Amino acid sequence: MKLKKELPLLIIVILPFIYLAYIWNDLPKKVPIHWNGEGEIDGYDDKVSLILIPILLSLLTYVILTLIPIIDPKGKIKNMGEKYESIKFILIFFMSFLALFILYSSHSQTITNPNILFILIGFLFVFLGNYMKTIKPNYFIGIRTPWTLENETVWKRTHKLAGIMWFLAGIIIIILSLILGKRLNRILFIVITLIISIVPIIYSYIQFKKQEIS
Repeated sequence: MKLKKELPLLIIVILPFIYLAYIWNDLPKKVPIHWNGEGEIDGYDDKVSLILIPILLSLLTYVILTLIPIIDPKGKIKNMGEKYESIKFILIFFMSFLALFILYSSHSQTITNPNILFILIGFLFVFLGNYMKTIKPNYFIGIRTPWTLENETVWKRTHKLAGIMWFLAGIIIIILSLILGKRLNRILFIVITLIISIVPIIYSYIQFKKQEIS
């Protein structure tokens, strides 16, 4: 049953490896590995370096997310059940898609529209925001600050706020990616990401101090 359950994930993980094998003979010795914010190539390396892309993105993500419930000292993640499995699936899917996108871009030596990645990340934020409040206190995923890990009430309140922020941020990023140019969209994406990362941390500290006073 375990293998049957993991099989769809394993298929998603190996897709970038299969695609890389398919295009291998068509790749030049030097391939583009980095692009600037305008989608222009600004870095090349030996094509052998492309092997690291599916290894570090799809495969490593799968290994880490599979091990986390096993090594979680409090066993909270296991209690999430199917909700954790949903998070695991979407993260692995995202990393595999990203690996395929990079490999395709290296093969074609162009990125037609960098905003495609921002749209994908926007959908990822929407999904994670929707599940944020279901994450149990743990040392591996979520808003892990000294204050959320110290107090379960602070954890719950912080993740409730973070969930709303990430969900809305994802929708905004998707919309902006569809209507704005590459440069402006990139700047706004960075600003939005910083806000949804920093605000929950500050909020967790404020909530912790309120708990101490009360």
